[in-house]
Amino acid sequence: MTTHNTTLYLLSALALAVSQGLYAQEAQQETEAKKGLETIVVTGVPRRTTIMASSVSVSSVSLNEIQVATPRSTAEAFRIIPGVRSESTGGEGNANIAVRGLPVASGGAKFLQLQEDGLPIMQFGDVAFGNADIFMRLDSTVQTVESIRGGSASTAASDAPGGIINIISKTGEEESGSVATTIGLDYDSLRTDFEYGTYLNDSVRFHVGGFIRQGEGPREAGYTANKGGQIKANLTKEFDSGYVRLYYKHLDDQSIGYLPMPMYADGSSIKGFDAQTDTPHSAQFLSTTRLDGNNQISRGDMRNGMNPQVDAVGFEAVFDLDNDWRIENRFRKSSVSGNFTSLIPAEVGNAGDIAASIAGSGATLNYATGGSKGQAFTDDLAMRIHTFDVTMNDFGSIVNDLKLTKELSDDTSVTLGYYASSQTISMSWLWNSYLMELKGDNAALLDVFAQNGDSYSDSGLYAYGTPFWGNCCQRNYDTDYETRAPYVAFSTKLGDVSIDASARYDSGEARGTYAGAVTSTVDMNRDGAISIPEQNVAGIDISNPSIVDYDWSYTSYSVGANYQIDSSLAAFARISQGGRANADRLLFGKVQADGSVADEDAVDEVNQYEFGVKKRFDSLSVFATAFYAETEEQNFEATSQKFFDREYEAKGIELESTYFLDAWDFRGNFTWTDAEIAKDALIPEVVGNTPRRQADFIYSLMARYNFNKGSAGMSFIGTTDAYAQDNNNLKFDGYTQVNGFVSYDLTENLNLALNVNNLFDTVGITEAEEGSVPDNNIIRARAINGRTTSLTLKYLFN
Repeated sequence: MTTHNTTLYLLSALALAVSQGLYAQEAQQETEAKKGLETIVVTGVPRRTTIMASSVSVSSVSLNEIQVATPRSTAEAFRIIPGVRSESTGGEGNANIAVRGLPVASGGAKFLQLQEDGLPIMQFGDVAFGNADIFMRLDSTVQTVESIRGGSASTAASDAPGGIINIISKTGEEESGSVATTIGLDYDSLRTDFEYGTYLNDSVRFHVGGFIRQGEGPREAGYTANKGGQIKANLTKEFDSGYVRLYYKHLDDQSIGYLPMPMYADGSSIKGFDAQTDTPHSAQFLSTTRLDGNNQISRGDMRNGMNPQVDAVGFEAVFDLDNDWRIENRFRKSSVSGNFTSLIPAEVGNAGDIAASIAGSGATLNYATGGSKGQAFTDDLAMRIHTFDVTMNDFGSIVNDLKLTKELSDDTSVTLGYYASSQTISMSWLWNSYLMELKGDNAALLDVFAQNGDSYSDSGLYAYGTPFWGNCCQRNYDTDYETRAPYVAFSTKLGDVSIDASARYDSGEARGTYAGAVTSTVDMNRDGAISIPEQNVAGIDISNPSIVDYDWSYTSYSVGANYQIDSSLAAFARISQGGRANADRLLFGKVQADGSVADEDAVDEVNQYEFGVKKRFDSLSVFATAFYAETEEQNFEATSQKFFDREYEAKGIELESTYFLDAWDFRGNFTWTDAEIAKDALIPEVVGNTPRRQADFIYSLMARYNFNKGSAGMSFIGTTDAYAQDNNNLKFDGYTQVNGFVSYDLTENLNLALNVNNLFDTVGITEAEEGSVPDNNIIRARAINGRTTSLTLKYLFN
C-alpha cells in the first residue's frame, strides 16, 4: 500500500459509517422502530398517524437500518423500500426508480417524487440528464427516510401518483454529534461525514452537518472521479403553540456517471474490459471542445461527471391556532446549476467496419493518444463513443406548500391546502463523437484515415456533433413550468373504522423556447486550417428557436378506509386516480409549431386500487398489500431517440415484515408484480409484452445480530429475470447481491465498522440498450459494481 493510500486509510477513520456504526449502543433508541407498525409517520398524510392506523402503504426507515444494506449511493439505499425498484447502477445519481409496476419508459423517477423535508427536490423527477436523485445525498444529517407507495400520494403531492420518498433531516432535538471517516480498502474513496445538534437555549435548537469526499470511485476511471461535498443546517425556534424552522443546503459534488458499457449478452466480460470494475472513462480522454449554447467555442471537462451545484434556503412554520385550527407552511428556493458529462458507446463492433463507415472502404485506424500514439490499431473491436455533454444552465425552483387543518372533533379533521411551484429547465446538449479502443483502465482514443491517407479525425474526435444519430443531440432548452394545486383532505373515525378522502386539482403552464442543431464550418482548434470534422460542426440553431406555450390541468382523488379489527390486526382498502404533467421530454416531437401540446400528451393519468392487511405479534409485524394500477405514458428516451405513447397495467402483492428474536433483528420485503403493455399507439406489436426491466419479484432481506460491543449483519437484495426491452427478446438473469458489515465499539464513543458491498462479486445487469442479442453477442448495458470494501471509524460526542 502506498504512503498516500495509508494516509487515506488512517484519515478515514472518521465517514460513511455516519451511516454504518454503533448499532448496539443505539438499539435502545429504536424502541419505536421495533414496534414497526406503531411508528408515527408524517409524509403524505393529512395529519400525523401511526402506520397501523393509516390506510396507506407507508414505511419509515432509520439511517442505521438503511446502512445495514451498505449502500454506496443514495439510490442504492432506496432498494430496501418495499415496492420500489431502484436501478442504482448509474453512480451517485441518474438512477431509474419505479414503484409497483409503474413504468420507467425512459429514465429517472417519473411517477415517484423524491423529497427533502416534505418538499420536492425537482418538480419533475425525470428531467433528461436532470433526474432528481442527482441533486440529493444521504449523509449523517438524515433522521429517517419515509415512503408512501400507491394512490394516496396522488393528492399528497403534485406529479407523484406512484409514491413519495421523503428524506427527513435531524433538527437538534437531542444534544449529539458525530464525526466519521470512511476509506475504501479495495477501491479509491475517502469520505468524512459530520453532524452536530443541540439546544442553544430553552426554545432554540439547531443542527448542522454534511460530508466531504474524494476518490476514483468503485470503477477504474483513471482519475479522481468523485470530489465534493454537502453541508446542511437548520435552526428551530419553538413557541408555546408551534415552531419556525429555517433551512440551508449547499451541495457541490462531482461524481462520475456510469452509462451503458460493453459486455456480452450473458453479462460476462469482454477481454480487456471488466463489466464489474471498468468504465469507458479514461485519463487519456479528459476534455472535449464544442460549441456551447451560444455557439461559442468552449471546453467540456469529462471529469465533471454529474456535478450538481445547489444552494437552497427555506423555512417551515407550524402553529396550533385557536378553535382547533392548525397552520403549516413549507417554503424553499433553490438555485441549481451544474453539468452532466459522461461517455456512452453508441456502437461496439468491428474496428474496420466502423472506420469504413466514417472514411470509406479501406479506412484504417491509428492510436490518437497514449504510449502507442501514431501507431496502427490492429484490434478487431472498437467503440464509437458519444459524449453526453450537458450543461445545466438553470434548474432552479421555488416551492411553497400551505396547509390549514381544522380539528372538528377528536377523530375528525379537514385540511385545506394550496401548493405552488416554479421549475426552470434550462440546459444545453453539446455532444461530440469519438473513436476509442475497447478496453478498460485508461483506453486510448483512435484516429481514422481514408485509404489515400487523409485524416478524418482530430485526436480521436471524428465529428463535432452526433451524425451517427442524425445530429439529434445539439439542443438548447430555456423553459419554465408553473404548477398550482389547491387540495382538500378529510379524515374521520367511526368506531374501529378510519376513513379518509382527498382531492387535488393541478394546473400549470409551460413557457419558453427550445432549439435544435444546425451545422456550419468552424475552425474549432484555431489552427488556421479546416479539417474534415471542422467542415460540419454541429451547433445550436439559436436564430430559429421553437416556442413552448401550453397549459395543462388534471384532477386527482383518493379514498381509503382502515378497519382496526383488534389492537394487533387491521385491514385497509383504497381507490385513487392521479396524474403526472409531462415536461421537457415532450420537446422536439410533441410540441406543435404554435407551442401547444395535445391534452393527452400533456398529462399522464394513473388509476390505482389497493387492499392491505397489517398484523402485529409480540416480536413480528407483517404488512401485506395487493395492488392494481393502470398507467398512461408519454415519454422520450435520449439514447434511443424514441417517443413512447402507451398504456400499462400492473397488479401484484407487496409484503413488508420485521422480526426480533433476542439479539437478532430481521427486516425484509418482497414485491411480486405482473405487468404488461396494454396499448401502444406507435409500436402495437409490443402489446401484451412485459415492460422492460420489470421483474416478477424484487426483494430485500436483512439480518443483524447485536452483541455486547457492537453488531454484525448481512443483507440480500435481488431480482428475478427481466427483459431488456419491450420486445421481450433479450432477458437478463436474476441475481442476488449480498452485502455484509461488522461494527465494533472500541470505546464507549468510538466505533469501527467494516462494510462489504456485493460480497460475492455477483454480476447483475439492470438495463441495456439492445433488445435482442446482436450478431457479435455484445450489448451495451449497466451492471452493478463488483465487490467494494470500506472501513469506517466513527466518534460520537454530546
